[in-house]
Amino acid sequence: MSERQTLSFLSRRLEQHGLQPKTKYGQNFLIDLNLLDMLHTTAKVNSSDVVLEIGTGMGSLSTRMAPNAGWVVTVEIDSKLQQIASVELREFSNVTMLHLDALKNKNHLRPELMDEVRTQMQSIPNAKFKLVANLPYNVATPIISNLMQEVPLVDRMVVTIQKELAERIVAPPSTKDYSALSIWMQSQCECRIVRIMPPSVFWPRPKVESAILEIVPKAALRNRIKDHSYFHGKVRALFFHRRKFLRSQLATALQEELTKTQVDEILASHSLQPNLRAEQLSVVQIIDLLEACRLASVSV
Repeated sequence: MSERQTLSFLSRRLEQHGLQPKTKYGQNFLIDLNLLDMLHTTAKVNSSDVVLEIGTGMGSLSTRMAPNAGWVVTVEIDSKLQQIASVELREFSNVTMLHLDALKNKNHLRPELMDEVRTQMQSIPNAKFKLVANLPYNVATPIISNLMQEVPLVDRMVVTIQKELAERIVAPPSTKDYSALSIWMQSQCECRIVRIMPPSVFWPRPKVESAILEIVPKAALRNRIKDHSYFHGKVRALFFHRRKFLRSQLATALQEELTKTQVDEILASHSLQPNLRAEQLSVVQIIDLLEACRLASVSV
């Protein structure tokens, strides 16, 4: 099937139901079959995997994954689109289709989503949990970030997202894209951009480039962080005003826990000048700094 035939199929099926892609749901369908295959193969989907897909769309990715996966849990917010996809997926007995918003709020996934993932994992020996999805731009950041706090921990994420977001996640220190999200993800995962994608591989065409991003959590990295909730909150606080000096940002983030004198002592013990900015610190430096702050707060 050619790209044109795929576009023709999508547009014809929507037209049959009197539908158009909805901007509010971030509906940009990936119409390049080779890239759909790349998502699937990069994720290394196999019979031990419970795969979560957010944004079922017309079921194009689900139908590729279901023959190899242990189970596919696919989520679609648009009820009419879900009805169309259910026809494409009806031949598969290992697919759960959920009609809901994947996010409860910006900091939490809907509990029904992970409940279904956990349920399906219980029936598969040595099951692993993966996210494989053409993510809507407007929910990509909270989906990726929040999954790092879920149980079970995701084993691998392979997603299409806005190129700008992918570059933020993999950004090195002292660059404009280096942010709290960069640190949160790199502190726990190996992250790499697999492919940059032009707008032409989507329908409707977005105004920006996209990327396939692979994220693989690593226990050795995650174990460096002793309190993930504390770390996540303080990293975000460090970047609320990224142009402020490190001492000022740290003192503000810890104002209810430590005095400015204690903050100065911690900075000095790590050989960090107070006029540095958070964006100049490596991931390891920030992990060490915030762990020292946490220990000092506990001992107060």
